[in-house]
Amino acid sequence: MKRAVSRLGLCAAVAAISLTALPAQAAEPAPDLATLQQEIAQMRADYEARISALEAKLAQAQAAAPAAVPTDTADASADATPPAGSEDQSPPVDEASAEPVAAPTANGNAQNPGVSVVLNGNYFADSRDPAASRIAGFPLGDEAGPPVRGFSLAESEITLAANVDPYMSANLTVSFDGQGAADVEEAYIQSTALPGGFTLKGGRFFSGIGYLNERHAHNWSFIDMPLPYRALLGGQLGDDGVQIRWLAPVGMFLEFGAEAYRGDSFPAGGAASRGAGTQTVFVHTGGDFNDSWSWLGALSYVRAKSDGRETFDPINGLDSFTGDTKLGIVSGVLKWAPGGNVVQRNLVLSGEYFFGNEKGQFNGLNADLDRSGWYAQAVYQFRPRWSAGLRYSRMSAGDVPFALAGSTLDDLGHNAWNASALVEYDSSEFGRFRLEYTRDEGDLNAGDQLWLQYTVVYGPHGAHRY
Repeated sequence: MKRAVSRLGLCAAVAAISLTALPAQAAEPAPDLATLQQEIAQMRADYEARISALEAKLAQAQAAAPAAVPTDTADASADATPPAGSEDQSPPVDEASAEPVAAPTANGNAQNPGVSVVLNGNYFADSRDPAASRIAGFPLGDEAGPPVRGFSLAESEITLAANVDPYMSANLTVSFDGQGAADVEEAYIQSTALPGGFTLKGGRFFSGIGYLNERHAHNWSFIDMPLPYRALLGGQLGDDGVQIRWLAPVGMFLEFGAEAYRGDSFPAGGAASRGAGTQTVFVHTGGDFNDSWSWLGALSYVRAKSDGRETFDPINGLDSFTGDTKLGIVSGVLKWAPGGNVVQRNLVLSGEYFFGNEKGQFNGLNADLDRSGWYAQAVYQFRPRWSAGLRYSRMSAGDVPFALAGSTLDDLGHNAWNASALVEYDSSEFGRFRLEYTRDEGDLNAGDQLWLQYTVVYGPHGAHRY
């Protein structure tokens, strides 16, 4: 097609030259006209040779590099390939040869995924022994306790992410604890081109419940998680499973989700129900009041079944639970930034209320406990790079039967609480330093905690802040 157009253009040019030259050539002898025709023929041959050479180079470049699929958004990936059932299902055609060519099966970065690294380091001081840390009335998962005293490597991570093809992306995050032990924190595939606002995810990942659960440690609002997350979710709920989300086509943000997990992670345990021991549902919504104020809200529900879930209490030793855990979460967030500009100043007010029931056999004895907790926090960026925050958390373990008096489930009449104050300095969007003080009365033995933390992010990493 391009060559045909080029030839038409050339013929038009030759005709124009001939018409303008006719009056001068009328008096010319025949040999001069023949010479002119030879020169035009040579020009045509040179022009076509150049076009052929350029077309050959273009074909070689197309063969060497498959069609790139944008890695920024799922929408761009969906636009790159017509969905099944659309009107145009013909294969792409090489314009130079008019022959069909194979459609690309992967994008440009499938063999070169984005690699990002997060480095976290801590200094932690506690007036009590961190190994004896408890939250009165609650058995704790492995990740719920404080770090060791002194300097340590906090949770650092390496993430590899890429669009696999026009239909799905993949993510692998490996985390390293303070002792350098590696753990697969997340490893999942996710759809990018499903119609109707649906998204599917499968593998190992953090649940979409609540406001903070899905965030990685380097993106928490404070250095540690609030008491309800630690007491009722073991820090964060994450496991092997599947997730479906649906973004409603309405004029505000409205998203529904459901998940099914294996059931190995706290508050479940033992992969009960044939390896489908945990289920969740959630709805997220939000919008803008005006240019400066916006809001988010969420309702979440977790049902976890345990088959011999084991936890360790520093006073009572090893505990075992078999039964059902039901948990509901109500989340609310209010954000302010003058004129929508978060760079100069912004304020984030957030809070969540947790309520639920745990019923079954605890160390072989019947247990039916209602438990609840809540937290409220405010983080204010009062000038570029500088922020300050306050947080208060409180728990209620409920009454225990006489047979379980003095056990891990007995809060001895003490409602656990703590309060934290935070100062943060950001050297850039990639570097952060924090100082946090916490008055912790999670147990009868109250204590004071002091944290110092640095966080450095490098490599392509998705935006988290605000």
